Parts: sequence; structure tokens; C-alpha cells
Amino acid sequence: MPPHLGLVCVTVSNEIKYRTITRKRLLEQSPDTQQKLLDDIYRSNIQAFDTAMRYCERENIGLYRIPSSIFPFADDDLGRDLLASFADTLARSGARARERNIRLVMHPDQFVVLSSDSENVVANSVKILQMHADIMDLLGQPRTPWALLEIHGGKANRTDTLVRNILALPDAIRCRLGLENDEYAYSAAEIHEACVQSGVPMVFDAHHHIVHEKLDSYDDPSVTEWFDKARTTWAVPEHQLVHISNGRESFNDRQHSDLIATMPAAYARAPWIEIEAKSKEDAIAGLRQWQTAAG
Repeated sequence: MPPHLGLVCVTVSNEIKYRTITRKRLLEQSPDTQQKLLDDIYRSNIQAFDTAMRYCERENIGLYRIPSSIFPFADDDLGRDLLASFADTLARSGARARERNIRLVMHPDQFVVLSSDSENVVANSVKILQMHADIMDLLGQPRTPWALLEIHGGKANRTDTLVRNILALPDAIRCRLGLENDEYAYSAAEIHEACVQSGVPMVFDAHHHIVHEKLDSYDDPSVTEWFDKARTTWAVPEHQLVHISNGRESFNDRQHSDLIATMPAAYARAPWIEIEAKSKEDAIAGLRQWQTAAG
């Protein structure tokens, strides 16, 4: 089977877009108006999600990353109960995604730092992760890494803290969690060790790896090495997910380019690839020939 390519959140065109609101603007309103604004946004964003599912089906895109901001303020009292009131609607939306064979994942934001020294930061991280797990539950997604919640390691040189806090997570979070290597704090080797110790899968990002290690080619043997080692952390190897992007100004540029011009040879064996290019669906379209050849 050729690799499945994944769309990240929105399209460059206006076909898939989501609404949001700032905390400042929301809190300027009366409590009744706050609820109405959030209700309108949640309804609109559920429709946007359903549009995304139809789009992915039409374009033969097998994986979709749901925006972390799909339900603003659902991690606190402003939106938590409101989100629960959409349970039936979200169950139907999730069922349609399953019927279309579209895998759903999420990537919680940079405020999730399970390796922090601060108890408050860790507690807030767990609260944010719980919101993501609640969304996956409401969408009827399994409590496995199939419905992945992928995060970075956070604060450097805190592997023991990271592992300890992962092991203490509620089941709905921990059973979906995956760790991704990054450009600075956690190399592929370091995040792999954290994955082995905590029992969660590793999401290998080849671009982060070459930036971290200052490599000049995806053909470097270490790319294949860490792709293969990451695969061993997946209980179901066929569910392995990897990320790809290219540097914007140079090969080692951490900023993402619009399209994907270069793919690691190992990625021909990747079952699932999230395409983290700026031009979203255009980048996926540009990879169709590569995808066919890989299969």
C-alpha cells in the first residue's frame, strides 16, 4: 500500500476554515453573550469539520489533523459544558469520518509541557490534553494511538519528569499519546528513550531531525535508522505516523517551505505521513506521483 498522506487543519483555499475568538473579546461580553458567541463558533466549526471530512474523501486524503482550537475555551468552564451539549452531533460527525476511513489526530499546542518543573504548568498541560481527549471521545475515536494526541517533549533534559508525568495521565489521554522529536530540546534519540520508558509511540519528524543534527541530506543513514526505531514503538506498526516538511530558504532552515520537494527514501515505507508544508493541499497534490511510486 502507498503511504497515506495527511492534511493539517485547514486548506490554502477557503474550503476548510475555522472560526475563533480571543479571550479578551470574549470576556468583554456578558455571560449570556459569551455563551451565544461560543455556541455559534462551535456550531460553525462542527460544520467546518464535516466539510473537511467531505474534502478528504473527495481528494483521497486518508488522515486529517483536527485543529487544537476547534472549540475555543473548551478546556475551562466557559466551554466545557457547552461542548458536552454537542455530544450527539459530534458522535454523528465522528461516525461519518470512520465511514469514510479517515484517520483523525490532534497536535495540542505549545502550552503543553509535561516536562516542566512547575506543578501549575503540568496541571494546565493535563487540562489541555484532557480537552483534546474529550473531543476524541465525543467523536467516537478509539482510546489508542490510532486517534493520536501528538506532543513534543517540552523542557530539555527532563526525561525522567516527562516519563513520570506521562505514566500518571488519565487513560483517555495516555492511551492516545505520542511524542515527537524536535529541533532543539529533544533529539530523535532522546525522544525515543522517553517513548520506550513511557510506553507511548514515537512520531518521527525527519525535518526536525536533520535540523537538530545539522545534516545536509535526508539520505543520511540516521534518518532511516530513527524511522525504523520509531516504528518499533508502535504496538501496531501499520499505524506508525511520521511528519515531513522541507526548509524554506535552505535544507536546514527550520521554517517550513510551501511545498515538499524532497522526501526521505525511508518514507516510502511509512504507512501514514502528515504533510506539514505551508501550501497544505497543494503540497499533497504535488506528492501524488511520489505516493504512487512508493506503493
